[in-house]
Amino acid sequence: MAKQLIDARTLKGFRDFLPDRMMLRETILETARRVYRSYGFAPIDTPALELFEVLAGKGSEETDRQMYHFKDAGDRHVGMRFDLTIPLARFVSQHAHEIGMPFKRYHMATVWRGEAPQAGRFREFMQCDFDTIGTTSIVSDIETVLVVHDLVAAIGVGEFQIRVNNRKVLTGLLNRLSLKEHSTAILRSIDKLSKIGEEAVIAEIVTATGCKKEVAAEVVNLLSITGSCRDILGQMPMVAGGDPLALEGAHELEQLVAGAIAAGVPETRLAIDLRIARGLDYYTGTILETFLAEHPGIGSICSGGRYDDLTQMFSKNPMPGIGASLGLDRLIAAMEELGLAPKEQSPVDVMIVQFDPGLIAGYLRMASMLRAAGLAVELFPEARKVGQQFKYASKKGIPLVIVAGPDEFSGQRVDVKRLADGQQTSVSTADGCDELVEWIRKTLAESKPT
Repeated sequence: MAKQLIDARTLKGFRDFLPDRMMLRETILETARRVYRSYGFAPIDTPALELFEVLAGKGSEETDRQMYHFKDAGDRHVGMRFDLTIPLARFVSQHAHEIGMPFKRYHMATVWRGEAPQAGRFREFMQCDFDTIGTTSIVSDIETVLVVHDLVAAIGVGEFQIRVNNRKVLTGLLNRLSLKEHSTAILRSIDKLSKIGEEAVIAEIVTATGCKKEVAAEVVNLLSITGSCRDILGQMPMVAGGDPLALEGAHELEQLVAGAIAAGVPETRLAIDLRIARGLDYYTGTILETFLAEHPGIGSICSGGRYDDLTQMFSKNPMPGIGASLGLDRLIAAMEELGLAPKEQSPVDVMIVQFDPGLIAGYLRMASMLRAAGLAVELFPEARKVGQQFKYASKKGIPLVIVAGPDEFSGQRVDVKRLADGQQTSVSTADGCDELVEWIRKTLAESKPT
């Protein structure tokens, strides 16, 4: 009986990554790593699985519903991490005496949520977090904005805007309107303003709290004020209405904006948006989201905020924190739609054509010398027709191809072809590969987009 073949397909909400997308992902990850380290953040890692009790009830009702959890072989109830912040809270509580405070970390790893797949959102995705733990200083809040700014600018996706708010303003406003006991439900509704509109949010608040429509409308209207950062800060006393917590949040917003601008963030890239609430329950102060000017509909590509009470579930010692996360998959989806995602399928700078199998030792020696000089080199493994080898290099996006037969080796020269325009140049190898390396580096530099 013939063996039945298994249908080769991926689970809904999960993906394979072909080389062109992995090249882009790794480039962004390398950029994030460089920016994070430039501010003093150090790498950590945590297990994909945590005890269910570590994760449950720490994000929101929605993340609890979306969590993948099960009994493992040891009959323990475990869950797959749905973000990197809850594992961080467990991590710093467990290792506080080893790491010292304040503690600055970055963590780039896969997380899982069983949510409905949609554009830029999947059930398995990577987060690129950075956080500062152990201080309530506004300097850390300002630095978080600066890291987000430098990161998005370094990735190169055109103009963008970092929108900031403060949970204290929101909580204080609800307290003033006698709605504090319904804060969680109201904040989640407010977070949907850009998606479902004011009338729908007002209706949700009325349903969730039982308050009058006029009260719900006042909440939405106060949070919908627009203008420059200076304009909105000028209206904050009206929003706060004398509530001490709201006024405290307004003062923190003022310091945040002033500090970020003083550090060089252009005012056009910073905005106060009182409608930003962030859906997770653990935020307590500064919150932020980042939107692309050319593609705001994709949603925030880098979000976060301050969470000063998160570790209290794991430790009696308070360890306040603030951080943000780059939404790698959402960002790449936006780059694809904007035509900013390169189609590179290979990291190779130059490919050596195997023109004559009798010269394999010379090809291998040349490839090793070029790699030693820091170039990425591929030697085609078979002596196929030269045209076929060129076609392979072109399909992979390899920019340069070296052709050398017996005559070239004896004459201590090689021909280098630039596949983009077909231009071919004869380069000397009399000095080893020094001149060849210099020529390749110069040609690659000239061909990079400005």
